[in-house]
Amino acid sequence: MNTKAKRPAKKTAGRAPKKRSTVGASINKGLEEAIAWTRGENAKVRVTLVHVPDVDVREVRARMGLSQAQFATKFGFPPATLRNWEQGRARPDAPARVLLAVIAKHPQAVEDVLGKAS
Repeated sequence: MNTKAKRPAKKTAGRAPKKRSTVGASINKGLEEAIAWTRGENAKVRVTLVHVPDVDVREVRARMGLSQAQFATKFGFPPATLRNWEQGRARPDAPARVLLAVIAKHPQAVEDVLGKAS
């Protein structure tokens, strides 16, 4: 015979049960906030802006004493792209500028990561 008394279910005094947020709802909310922010609406969102430096590719390459072909090969850039950057026909995109900034300050670190390709 079971001698334990059954506990009455807890009652929530006038409170509605909490709804669980789904992943999809969270994504939708984030997209709605992003759209509102781009429209200039006063959406309460956190925005982090990172300054990506401009790098004088020719100056960095010349300081290292490398030809365009050597620099391009060593750091994995297409030689034609490097030429276009140096001659002002094109501008490195943000990820390339970050890599170039690291090369300018710590070329050995990039060489180590790339396996000393040269």
